[in-house]
Amino acid sequence: MNAPLGALDRPNSYIGRSVSRPNAKRLLAGRGRYVTDLVLPRMLHVAFLRSPYAHARIVSIDIDAARAMPGVRLIATGADLAKLCKPWVGTLDHFKGMKSAPQLPLPVEEVLWSGQAVVAIVAESRAQAEDAVEAVSVEFEELPVVVDIDSAREAGADRASATVEDNLCFQSRLDTGGIDEIFANAAHVVEEEFRFGRHTAVTLEPRAIVADWDASEGKLTVHHATQTPYQFQDLYARHYGIPEANVRVAAPDIGGSFGMKLHVYHEDMAVIGLSMLCGRPVKFVADRIESFVSDIHARDHRVRARMAVDGDGTILAMDVDDVTAIGAFSTYPRTSAVEGNQVIRLMGAPYRFRNYRAGLSVVFQNKVQTSQYRAVGHPIACAVTERLVDLAAAKAGLDPAAMRERNLIADDAYPCDSPTGYQFEALSHQESLARLKALMDYDALRAEQAALRQRGVHRGIGIASFVEISNPSPAFYGIGGARISAQDGALLKVTPSGEVRCLISVTEQGQGTETIIGQIVADQLGVARERVRVVTGDTEVTPHGGATWACRGAGIGGETALQAARKLRGNVISLAATILQAKPDELDMRDGVVVDALGGAERISLAEIARIAYFRSDTLPPDASAQLSVAHHYAPQGYPFAFTNGIQGCHVELDAETGFVKILKHWVVEDCGRIINPLLVDEQVRGGVVQGLGAAFFEECLYDEHGQLTNGSLADYLVPMACEMPDIVIGHIETPTADTALGAKGCGEAGTAAASAAALNAVNDAMSPLGASIAQIPMTPARLLKALGTI
Repeated sequence: MNAPLGALDRPNSYIGRSVSRPNAKRLLAGRGRYVTDLVLPRMLHVAFLRSPYAHARIVSIDIDAARAMPGVRLIATGADLAKLCKPWVGTLDHFKGMKSAPQLPLPVEEVLWSGQAVVAIVAESRAQAEDAVEAVSVEFEELPVVVDIDSAREAGADRASATVEDNLCFQSRLDTGGIDEIFANAAHVVEEEFRFGRHTAVTLEPRAIVADWDASEGKLTVHHATQTPYQFQDLYARHYGIPEANVRVAAPDIGGSFGMKLHVYHEDMAVIGLSMLCGRPVKFVADRIESFVSDIHARDHRVRARMAVDGDGTILAMDVDDVTAIGAFSTYPRTSAVEGNQVIRLMGAPYRFRNYRAGLSVVFQNKVQTSQYRAVGHPIACAVTERLVDLAAAKAGLDPAAMRERNLIADDAYPCDSPTGYQFEALSHQESLARLKALMDYDALRAEQAALRQRGVHRGIGIASFVEISNPSPAFYGIGGARISAQDGALLKVTPSGEVRCLISVTEQGQGTETIIGQIVADQLGVARERVRVVTGDTEVTPHGGATWACRGAGIGGETALQAARKLRGNVISLAATILQAKPDELDMRDGVVVDALGGAERISLAEIARIAYFRSDTLPPDASAQLSVAHHYAPQGYPFAFTNGIQGCHVELDAETGFVKILKHWVVEDCGRIINPLLVDEQVRGGVVQGLGAAFFEECLYDEHGQLTNGSLADYLVPMACEMPDIVIGHIETPTADTALGAKGCGEAGTAAASAAALNAVNDAMSPLGASIAQIPMTPARLLKALGTI
């Protein structure tokens, strides 16, 4: 099935003998110049033949014609790569009873969604590889397609995969007891069925990977557009049987991720094996159409929920059933059950009720896998909760803001826990609501709304309080057996010229990680920010750590940098004291200079201390410690999470004749603890709001009854553009976590967490005089017109 390795280019030669790749360009002895005409191993490119069927058996594969195509160097099937790669299964130990089919880079017998990669063609160029794809002939036998979540759970239903006994991946249930009785005796009960459409990340930079296997040294180098290079170093080593020390993963600054680039993708795993088979670097970049059928999708939940309220409008209980569809597999290694689990555990989080029941069903189907995406589970839990709160307010005759004032957990009630089991250290819901009302000029906005309704203008105001999970501890993934680190590492050192270099495990996707780490180090060490260089994203040089996900960059990575900087500062002051024959507590460091702590008189520069330590240590006493490098690791040890909170407001205008909604303005008050860089926090929140509003009004992956994605390109899949987005006003409250010296929590998911919930409430508020409502996201014009009874 494979082109013989002998058909590949012969090893490079230098003056008639083989040379290793690192020495292919070498200095000619006595000539003072480099050889430039030697041929280095050229990059190969891979394209994939993808299944046209959502579910089918692979009967036969004919590659003869493709193998003869120009530039083709290798054609590999699932069976070829299965000889190299150990299968993986996307389950976690603490999700009892969870199951998923074993996965390989390419399928051997069965395809499970339309667009799944089936055959890999490696060629000298991407164009040649794509041409050869057209010449591969695969015979498929169609199998029954599982699409609907209800029929998928029926007894005797067709299975999405032959290797699992049914279509139920995972079930969970929470129950504080006595729920039915509480609902039976409540003054008011509100209920609704909510539907949340699938959407996908649409990152600026698509998934990209270059794998380079060096058989002469048994080393693998992977340049990978990922958030988590250490996770992939471990996975590539374990599944391909390579010592971890021989695997280098470099993740440079990448163009967005939003969680999509956390997961193991079949094509990426295939690229590793293809490089090993070819003995040359192999590159894969997903084009935009491939991204739609291979990047993870998100959400796809149907939630049936109800809320019990007493006569005064006090929330008594919630009862929730969430069914989420996850595609054919559970993703690896983080699984596709985490979002549903967070949905049922974040329900009602801002409110002080104590009675709760929830069920979760995670269901397989023949579609693209779903998994963690920005604000995992938060938008679903928030939208369900906040819509029910608005419905309950109407039943109790209360204004939506007054309803929340009556039920939000008091700011002085912490620490406390939720009926779902989450422990909250310190949040600020009441202060956030008060600040939001002031920012919005809420009472004036309501008065204006009433006046405009008299003129037939349908404006709506929606608010939504939220809780965001950040700074996850080892209790998040480690407890389930996943080798995903909750700690971060930093290596901090002063260079001989007196500059500072920080090598740290958190990574950069455009959110400003390197900026805030540099700020923290400069502040704690006492040097100018421009004297600090931050290096991220390379397992060969940076310490091991969890990298960037779940808004942990500032809260965990920043704390790591802070503690490392304090250690290094102590070393510098101690060495300076030795040089100056002073006491360490008499000295301080400011702007890169050691000064008298009391008077501020300059004594010695950091550059001079470094010069002495590196080049004139002979002038130091024998017992002096000239340690200008510090390695430090930190992991959260207190609360399992550092929860962020806040509230959002949305103001919209509905055209009842066309179903179009204009978003007039959006407000956010968020509390992410200590703010390190206000500009970065504001723009993180704004970016999150745009994604949340995209989910609310535009983004949805649509499938037909045969499991075919019908809008898999940017010509048909709508994303929010600048002209649709309103002014987004940001306000802040700071409630630092006491778990860390820095006190920072996450902020990157706060905007997404409640934007769609606030929009949902605003649109329903606009429709309320017309006797209509909607509980489906995205709220497209067609759906709004249907709700209004126009179509």
